[in-house]
This record gives sequence, C-alpha cells and structure tokens, in this order.
Amino acid sequence: MKNFVKGICLVLALSSVGFMNGQDKDHKKVSVKAEETTEFIPAIRLINKPDGSCAFEKGRIPTLKHMNTTTFWMSNKTEEWEKNAHPAPRRQYVITIKGNIRFKVTDGSTFLIKPGTVLLAEDLKGKGHSWDMVKSKEWERLYIPIAEDADDLFIAD
Repeated sequence: MKNFVKGICLVLALSSVGFMNGQDKDHKKVSVKAEETTEFIPAIRLINKPDGSCAFEKGRIPTLKHMNTTTFWMSNKTEEWEKNAHPAPRRQYVITIKGNIRFKVTDGSTFLIKPGTVLLAEDLKGKGHSWDMVKSKEWERLYIPIAEDADDLFIAD
C-alpha cells in the first residue's frame, strides 16, 4: 500500500510540473507515450440517477493511463457537516491513504472504501452521499479533481 501511495504522489508531482502532460521545464511540448496496460486498480464511482438520487457502481481504473488533472490536495481533517448527505463539489478522484470509510447513498445502500480502492465522486446533484469512519479515527486522503469533460477512465464491472 505504501508503494501505491508513493507512486500516486510521484505521478501527481510530475504531473504538476508538466512532465506527464507533455511539457518540459521550459514549457515546450515533448512527446510522451502512454503505456498500454492490462492492470487495474479497484474503484467505486458515485453517480446521479436520472431522478437526481445518488447511487454507486463498482469497477476499476486502468493503471499507467495519463489522467487529465491539474492540481491536487491532501486532507486529514473532517468537519461534521461532511458526514451529512451532500453532493460532490466537483468530479474528482478521492484516494484514501489511511482509514476505512463507509459511504451511504440515497436508497440506503452502503459500501466501504479502504486504502487501495479509488473513489470517484461524480454525484454532483441532489442530496448526494454521506459517510462515516469505520474502526478509524482519522481519514487521510488526496483529492484530485478531474478536468472538465475529461474521461474518468472508470470501467464498470
């Protein structure tokens, strides 16, 4: 798991300085070849149904695919309002580094996010989702917004 987190941080650091998006330090375009992969990381995506309610689907995200992002941040703080039902503020990957989090959607269904499973928050309308820590006192995570109109790379099971 530590290697997974180190890898994510390295990719994000390189991305933020332009290497992963095809620019060198002088911002000139350079050729970057994306690797093809048959490896995947488990993922769960929060979505809106046509009626605006929140649901989830299980799936996976391919490794070694370049993701269209421009920034990220980390958090280990939680406010009580965050545990109440709310929609996602933006399309984003949420990478759990530490903690076990149970998410609940509109119909009462739940799922557990642990380190090693990517959460895609794409429920931008309606009541949204809620969550609570399970056997954890702290939730350490990375938020990585997905660029507007970019593919989230999610493959449903």
